[in-house]
Amino acid sequence: EILSRFRKLRSLDIIDAPLNGRYPFLINFPLLEQLTIHYSHSLKFDLEMLAGLPLLKDLSCFDNDSVTGNLKSLRVLKDILESVDISFCPYVQ
Repeated sequence: EILSRFRKLRSLDIIDAPLNGRYPFLINFPLLEQLTIHYSHSLKFDLEMLAGLPLLKDLSCFDNDSVTGNLKSLRVLKDILESVDISFCPYVQ
C-alpha cells in the first residue's frame, strides 16, 4: 500500500509482480496516464476498474490470466485513450 501515497503518479508498470488478489488502490491515481500490467497472473483486475482513471491514455496488458472484463467497458475513456494493447489475456472479451 506504500504505492497509494503517490497521488501524482502518471505512469505505473506492474511487470511480473508477485501480487495476489485485488488491489483497489491501483485505480486510485487520478493523474495516471499510462498503465502497464504484464505477466502478473495472480493480480485480479477488471477492465471496468479503469473508469476510475479519467486521464488514462495508454493501457497495456500482456499475458495476464486474472485480467477480466469486456472491452466495451473502455467506452467511458474513448475520448482520452490513445493506445490499448491487450494480448494473451484469455478472460477479456
